[in-house]
Amino acid sequence: MNTAGHSEATAHRGLELTPFRGLRYDPDRVGSLAAVTSPPYDVVVRPDGLHHLEAADPYNIVRLILPQAATPSARNEQAADTLRRWLSEGVLTTDPEPGLYVYEQRDGGRMLQRGIIGALRVSDPAEQVVLPHEDVMPHIVADRADLMRATSANLEPLLLTYRGDEATAATADLIERTAEQPPLLATTTEDGFHHRLWSVTSPEDLAAVQTGLGRHQALIADGHHRWATYRRLRTEHPSPSPWDHGLVLLVDTARYPLRVRAIHRLLHDLPVGEAVAALKGRFRVRRLEVPLPEALDALGDAARAGNAFLLAGDGAFHLVDDPDPDLLARTIPADRPEAWRTLDATVLHATLLEHVWRIPEDSPAHIAYIHDTAATVEKAERDGGTAVLMHPVREEVVRDLARQGVTMPRKSTSFGPKPATGLVLRALDL
Repeated sequence: MNTAGHSEATAHRGLELTPFRGLRYDPDRVGSLAAVTSPPYDVVVRPDGLHHLEAADPYNIVRLILPQAATPSARNEQAADTLRRWLSEGVLTTDPEPGLYVYEQRDGGRMLQRGIIGALRVSDPAEQVVLPHEDVMPHIVADRADLMRATSANLEPLLLTYRGDEATAATADLIERTAEQPPLLATTTEDGFHHRLWSVTSPEDLAAVQTGLGRHQALIADGHHRWATYRRLRTEHPSPSPWDHGLVLLVDTARYPLRVRAIHRLLHDLPVGEAVAALKGRFRVRRLEVPLPEALDALGDAARAGNAFLLAGDGAFHLVDDPDPDLLARTIPADRPEAWRTLDATVLHATLLEHVWRIPEDSPAHIAYIHDTAATVEKAERDGGTAVLMHPVREEVVRDLARQGVTMPRKSTSFGPKPATGLVLRALDL
């Protein structure tokens, strides 16, 4: 993803990335680094994926980011107790020197992504240093804030992007030089991604990174709720404090472009038959008796002509497109840019969920947001609900809306590859 594209005006401070003493697993105390890592908390498919990760290793990081107990307060206290125990047992150890961390992900040689992990100064929206592009759900922010308070830790880095230029040439050079050295850790996760991590502690290198990034802003690619959580927690603690900063991975997408994928919806209490029936006279619906890859190809073809969705859950696929223009005019707010009003996510939330199916978008009891396409379909078929499969938004649309200060509907995009959770943590009280 791109940011606003150029070095910042002097009216605003830019990105302020500071070193920290990383908290990392001791490889001699765990079965394997791959077995203790996890995708970000909101990518884990629950309950199946959660149980799989818990079974992978008794020290899997999912026990911190998604603790399991009867009540929210009990879950958070359990995470705090687990973190304290792992620290006392030496399962997690703190690096001796503060540093920034160069992080590399490689997908079987086909895709390479490198970036730098550090503690970023938490800024206000008016500063336009960190640009969101999606709305957030208050209950998720509250949940993440309770967990961070209980553990006093940033358990997983956000994924932010910036557009490198001459000012960040020294940072780019540092990343490439560092990647030629032996890493602190290297592991391959079960999704086939190879991960490597290095620590950068030289004062000269740290200063060069801070100077270059200080003239830029960043776009949130993944982690809107955690960024909102950082902002909330910063206001609760008098400055200066460790809460003034939050853990992030910064990627220069001029060098390493990200993939943009869709996030799908699972409507728990709406059978496919009812969902399709409610669309009569409002959208065109075509039943597809084809495998998932062919159905997604059909969705892509339809999406090039306008708004399109794919419903699943009854053993077939239903291609939904060609909405009634009068229906869109009645249900979509007219006070937003055209690019926002024509987003599939806008039509889904403003027209389909609110007016046609009448499903509250912020209720976990009614709707789930799932990144994995096949898992969404499987859960809908197993549970009797409706999977709504989305087509990815183009990267330039996201960037342009963010520049205008316009946020997209929640869970509109999935940028990746996302950093693996568990490779480096940040404890705020160490």
